[in-house]
Amino acid sequence: MAPKFIDRLAHAWNAFTDRDNEETSNFWSYGGSTGGGRPDRHRLGVSNERSIISAIYTRLSIDVASIDIQHVKLDSNQRFQENMTSGLNNCLTLEANIDQASRQFKQDLAMTLFDKGCLAIVPVDTTSSPTVSGSYEINTMRVGEIVAWFPRHVRVSIYNDRTGRRQEVTLGKDMVAIIENPMFNVMNESNSTLQRLIRKLNILDAVDDASSSGKLDLIIQLPYVVKTEQRKLQAEQRAKDIEIQLKGSKYGIAYTDGTEKITQLNRPAENNMLSQIEYLTGLLFGQLGLTASVLDGTADEKVMLNYHNRTIEPVVAAITQGMKRTFLTKTARTQGQSIESFKDPFKNAPLSAIAEITDVFTRNEILSANEVRGIIGYKPSKNPRAEELINSNMPTPAATTPTTAVTEPVL
Repeated sequence: MAPKFIDRLAHAWNAFTDRDNEETSNFWSYGGSTGGGRPDRHRLGVSNERSIISAIYTRLSIDVASIDIQHVKLDSNQRFQENMTSGLNNCLTLEANIDQASRQFKQDLAMTLFDKGCLAIVPVDTTSSPTVSGSYEINTMRVGEIVAWFPRHVRVSIYNDRTGRRQEVTLGKDMVAIIENPMFNVMNESNSTLQRLIRKLNILDAVDDASSSGKLDLIIQLPYVVKTEQRKLQAEQRAKDIEIQLKGSKYGIAYTDGTEKITQLNRPAENNMLSQIEYLTGLLFGQLGLTASVLDGTADEKVMLNYHNRTIEPVVAAITQGMKRTFLTKTARTQGQSIESFKDPFKNAPLSAIAEITDVFTRNEILSANEVRGIIGYKPSKNPRAEELINSNMPTPAATTPTTAVTEPVL
């Protein structure tokens, strides 16, 4: 046992320490890594944070993170057989790295994918170098932002938990899982519907800031013609006097001459900006498969099913296929290993529907009683029959007892 452990330590690989020889053991040598905010967390752009786009990204990323992604083994018919006991499955189901649990990792992955359009899932700590062999165990992984593309490599910005700061490393495309947003043309292209909506929202914010900046926008009509330089200087001095009076007054009161006339211009400007934003929002919702009821939590089962099939499933499929083709070798796929996603079919069903569904599933011997109890949150029963696929409404051979012959009394 000891030689295997020593061998694993000797061949262990890290995405950061393998790229350069900088010293990472001195925690205090970098300074600034003890800030209050999380440096590993993905930050949205300023234009996205100030608009409804952040709410859409958050809703989509939460729903993507709710889908279970597991490293599994399939049978000869490509059906689920069992979960694999591997470091990759541990990252997908329990702990992706020292900072993120598996669900936080998946939400970070989805948020970065929607914001940037493309990302790389980087295996940070592995049992052996991916540059030498494809047979290695992944111990930790992180979401990286691709900052540069090369023919067979990518430059990735990723958080280094040894130093507490983001760092750029160049890795081969066969070492990282490159995921592209399936809705890239709708969300991330420069002239896509979402980007046009962001620009319109930014313009509307600028108009609102200007209208609420505290300016009075006054025009003062003086009782003389302002054409000479002397008259212009007098007009500017008069405007400054009124400004000083309004600024220094407790209630914003100023006085003018009886021959002067003041006109206020800060009336709300009429434009069609709001109608354009409403049109683009409706267009975006239709292209993403979103509805207002999905965002506010009032959608029924049919609406949620359509939303998951049109919006969430393509994103999850892109993530699983990207990891499957990168992190599983051809030999592993031949042996039946795969990375699959699983959605709880009972999550959006009401209690009355669950009762009917479970009755049908148990009567048709699809689920056992203990499997049903696990779905509704009850502890498994210790009765051995609860583990069997049986129809409780039908008599079993063990339940039937032989009948004894009844003899008539002798008279």
